[in-house]
Amino acid sequence: MRTALVIGTGLIGTSAALALAARGVVVHLTDHDPEQARTAAALGAGTDEAPEGPVDLAIVAAPPAHVAATLADAMRRGVARGYLDVASVKGGPRRELEALGLDLTSYIGTHPMSGREKSGPLAATGDLFEGRPWVLTPTRDTDTEVLNLALELVSHCRAVPVVMDADAHDRAVALVSHMPHLVSSMVAARLEHAEESAVRLCGQGIRDVTRIAASDPRMWIDILSANPGPVADLLADVSADLDETVQALRALQSSDEAKRSEGATGIGEVLRRGNAGQVRVPGKHGSAPRTYEVVAVLIDDQPGQLARIFADAGMAGVNIEDVRIEHATGQQAGLVQLMVEPKAVPVLGAALRERGWALRQ
Repeated sequence: MRTALVIGTGLIGTSAALALAARGVVVHLTDHDPEQARTAAALGAGTDEAPEGPVDLAIVAAPPAHVAATLADAMRRGVARGYLDVASVKGGPRRELEALGLDLTSYIGTHPMSGREKSGPLAATGDLFEGRPWVLTPTRDTDTEVLNLALELVSHCRAVPVVMDADAHDRAVALVSHMPHLVSSMVAARLEHAEESAVRLCGQGIRDVTRIAASDPRMWIDILSANPGPVADLLADVSADLDETVQALRALQSSDEAKRSEGATGIGEVLRRGNAGQVRVPGKHGSAPRTYEVVAVLIDDQPGQLARIFADAGMAGVNIEDVRIEHATGQQAGLVQLMVEPKAVPVLGAALRERGWALRQ
């Protein structure tokens, strides 16, 4: 691939353009908002000047509701040898293109499984997709050259290609992305009018559950409008689980010992099923989940503290597998939780104490 046209310079489009430009591809940028395309160009994602002729690959990074129309326009104008989109829903856009009577041999639907709570070109980074799955949904009609162009894009973005059926993809993202986002939003909504004294008690648990609720509502309306059926089916199942959980909690309030026992059994079953589902979430780099142990370090909220901890861990020969930070309420301090292999715990603990860090047991 020597040339590409990115149509839509939001977070995903600009991030892909940055990755391609960094690898020597000549990238042309266009957007319904010319100022946004100019911003992406200023960031080094390419040029907002139109290509002189057909490019190798056109990448449509428009909202799902506009993907089919945008692709149809580009294909009718013959702007590229191959076309793909990066929308989070795949079945609907393809059916729309088929209904328009377009030749889809030069098209492949794709979806990079990566993003941020922020949107727009200023939120873009060239490494946004690194190590992340990038779904490709070819059909028997997809031209081999187009599939190869898509694989080349994925390689340039250092993502991991995953081939799926379009409708299977839509059901999968409903489960692992769309439904969780709505549940996160519903939990976060409980905080909107909560007492300030209660909100001040928020810890890492509520932050983890509500983090994705910070995303742009307009973007998510577009996404959910393109995949409402599978998401509604999953939420109906969650609703049934909630009803059973509420009944179990009410039973725990009963003065009848038998009912309390029944309620405890119901809550235990919910928690057990949660454990069973959580362990299926892939671990680091998509591998099987692994169990790490935590070394908790107390730190002051000052510049350079995290860098010092990581440097000291590196000098001890310990790899930090993951990290979490809990900020103390009303204090300029926090707790850094370093996740490491179990055998590394005594080594890291001794090294950090030797360098003056305060560890929490």
